[in-house]
Amino acid sequence: MTVLKKLPDAEFEIMKVIWENEPPITTNLLMEQLGREKKWKAQTLISLLSRLVERGFLRTEKKGKERTYFPLVNKEEYLKFESSNFMERFHENSFISLVNTLYNGNKLDESDLNELSEWLKKRGE
Repeated sequence: MTVLKKLPDAEFEIMKVIWENEPPITTNLLMEQLGREKKWKAQTLISLLSRLVERGFLRTEKKGKERTYFPLVNKEEYLKFESSNFMERFHENSFISLVNTLYNGNKLDESDLNELSEWLKKRGE
C-alpha cells in the first residue's frame, strides 16, 4: 500500500484529470485537458507524471511510442487523507472549529447551516 503524502498543486491538478477519466490515460489526453489550459510543455507534463509514478500515485505502461497511466490512489482515498491532515493541523480535529471558522469568514450562509443541520439529523437517526 502506498503511504500517502501531500501532492504539490501541479501534481494534484494532474490527478484530478486522471480521476475524471477512464483509465488508461494517455499523455495526449492529459495535454488536451490540462496542458494547454496551464500552458505546459509536453516535457513539463511528462516530468510531473514521472514524479507521480515515483510517489506511487500512478503506474505506467508503454505501448509503442505512447505511455499510458493508471491511478493507484483513488480520489476518495486522497481527499480523505488531505481532509484528515487539514482538520488535525488547523482545527485540532474539531469539526466545530472548522464550521465556526467558515461561518466567521462568511464562507457559510444560513442555507448552508440549514443543510448541515439536516445532514446531522439524518446521521443521528
